[in-house]
Parts: sequence; structure tokens; C-alpha cells
Amino acid sequence: MNPLPASSKIVAVVLLLVFGSTQLSGCSKSESAAAPKAVEVGVVTLAAQALTLSTELAGRTSAYMIAQIRPQVGGIVQKRAFEEGAVVKAGDLLYQIDPASYQAAFASAQASVARAESTLNAARLKAQRQSELLTIEAISKQDNEDAQVSLQQAQADLSSAQAALESARINLDHTRITAPIGGRVEVSSVTPGALVTANQETVLTTVQQLDPIYVDIPQSSTEVLQLKQSLASGKLTSVGDNAVRIRLHLEDGTTYAHEGRLQVSGVTVNTDTGAITLRALVPNPQRLLMPGMYVRARLDQGVDPQALLVPQQAISRDARGQGVALVVLADGKVEQRTVTVAESIGSNWRVTEGLAAGDRVIVEGSSKVRVGQIVHAVAMASTTAAKSGEQIPSTSQTTTSAAPAVTK
Repeated sequence: MNPLPASSKIVAVVLLLVFGSTQLSGCSKSESAAAPKAVEVGVVTLAAQALTLSTELAGRTSAYMIAQIRPQVGGIVQKRAFEEGAVVKAGDLLYQIDPASYQAAFASAQASVARAESTLNAARLKAQRQSELLTIEAISKQDNEDAQVSLQQAQADLSSAQAALESARINLDHTRITAPIGGRVEVSSVTPGALVTANQETVLTTVQQLDPIYVDIPQSSTEVLQLKQSLASGKLTSVGDNAVRIRLHLEDGTTYAHEGRLQVSGVTVNTDTGAITLRALVPNPQRLLMPGMYVRARLDQGVDPQALLVPQQAISRDARGQGVALVVLADGKVEQRTVTVAESIGSNWRVTEGLAAGDRVIVEGSSKVRVGQIVHAVAMASTTAAKSGEQIPSTSQTTTSAAPAVTK
């Protein structure tokens, strides 16, 4: 067999090179025509839930009952019958004022009553005799009338003497200064031997009933108005019964063990602060709460029956400062929604407009996608109350004004 000439070999190599180049070009075009892989994003599917909304406000404690102890008669204090700071019962002796002069006055009043009773008995017998004599015309009508008048005067004198005796008894009783209420007694401003006068301005001591104890909480009238409007419109419903629950946080950050109830809501707005005063009644069996103590009070104000909680990282601001969220639609496309939030609930925002139950909101990877892009949505673990089964109260309405979303 004759070998190929050199020129034929060259032609064959050129053809192989051309064929290989064509094949590589075809593969490159095929690969470039393949669809790009969808970007993967993390989403949370929203679910509506009934959520109790709370607000946290600053408050001050005040005693349930306060009795300022002042003398009602004058005299020298003989003794103080209590330990300062101790708990006393209603009726316990606090101070003893020297009773000598009041005992003498009481004894004199008793004698006056006895004398008036004797005079009355004599006048009654005389009037009876005069009446009998008049029937047989043994005396004149004038003599009988005088006897009857004397009887009436004797009766009046006895009533006057009895009133004086009662007054003397009251004054004598007032030498024993007793506790009008049960509670903790403050320090004493006088010692035995001090001279006191009736109804003096200086308080001898103070008794305060501390179980239960009041908590006075000022709240902005604007917040109260917004709450009333939300309840009236049906966006919120009232919490259970009419007794709003109160939970306290103490000055050291600890949570108080006993739950209170709102007793009254003020009806007048303070013109200086623009707030009304709420008063709660809180059990205080261990006397842990003292009058004047600063506390933080959390109040349940209403229930949102269809609350939507969205993780905070899913809400951002657009160029106009409006709150926006990215939602993955059923076909995988990304859509931007303008949203309105009410307040923060733990690590979430409560969204009131712009989103609905069932929406898939992007919480991870939002920076890698754009509106209208097809994405691959991967479900993320939800931290909302609906998923965890816990009821997370909101922060104070006064501290949620920095929410990233504003109205539409």
C-alpha cells in the first residue's frame, strides 16, 4: 500500500483541527444557553394568631391606706406604746396622754348627771301630785302648770348633764391614742414628757397599710385615645374580663412575684404632662413593696385576634423612609410590599398593613435578589409566638417610635 503524499497529510490535519474547533464552539454555545441557577433565599410563612398586646410604663407605689396620728386632746405624753417600724393592729395603743384632768372632768360630769336625775324624780312626783289635786280642784290651774313646767326643765337638765358626761368620756378616751387602721407604724416625732395639743399640725406618727399596695401609673392621653379607637373599630378586642392585669418589674430588674389588677383609670388629663393616672392594686404579703418605690408596670391592653408577627430583619426602609418587605410569590418571583408596623414584639414587628397570612417573607438573602427575580425559597425556623406557642408582650409604646416602618 502506497503511503499518502505529504500534501495529503497536511490537508487531513487541517480538517481535524477545523472539526475539533467546530465541536468546541458548539459545546460552548450550548452551555451558555442553559438557564442560570435560581438564588436561594430563606423565607418565613406568616400565620395569623390571637395576640395579647401589652405596654410597659413607669409607676410609683403608694400605701393602700394612710393614717396620720394627731392628738385630739392636749396634755403630757406619758408613754409611747409601740416599736417604731413595727406592724400594729387597728385599736392598738400608740400613745398615752396624762388622763388625770380628764378623769376629774368625767367624775364631775357623772355627779352632775346624778344630781339632775334626783331633781327630775322630785319634779316628776310633784307634777303627779299637782295633777291629782287639780282634779278635785284643791289647787289652781296655775300651780299645776308650774309643776309641769318644772318637770320638763328637770328632764332637759338631765339630758344636758348626760351630754356633758358623754363629752367628758370621749375626752378621757382620747387620752389613749390608738391605731385607726392596721399596718406598719413610722418613726415617732415625740417622746414621753412632750406636751401635745388638740389637732396640732405636727404628726405624732403615721400608720400605713401596705398589703395590698397601690401602684400609680401615668399614661399618655394619646396612647389611651389610640387604644380606645382600636377597641371601638374592632382591630383590638378587650382582654378577658374588665380587670386588666398588671405585672411589675422592680428597680433591680427582677420581676415581682404577685400579679395586680387595674382598679381605676383617671378621667382628667394632667395639663402639665398630658397624661392620665392609672391606679393598680397589687398584693404585698411580704411587704417587699414600699411607698414611693419606682417600678415598671406591664399592662395587658387588648387582643389582636389576627396578629401578624414578622422577624425584624425582614423589614427595611426604602428611599422615602417607608417600611418594606420582600415577598416570594407562588411562581417564585420576588415582590416588594410597603408595610405598616405597630410595635415590636420580642424580635418581631407586629405588621398591621401590607402583608397577609400565608405570605412568604424573605428573612435571609434579601441583599442578593431584586424585585421580579425568580428565587428558590427555603423555609426558615420561625421565632414568632405562633410557632413557639408563647405569648410575647410588646415593649412600651413610648419606646417603639423608632420602628423602621411608617404609614403608607
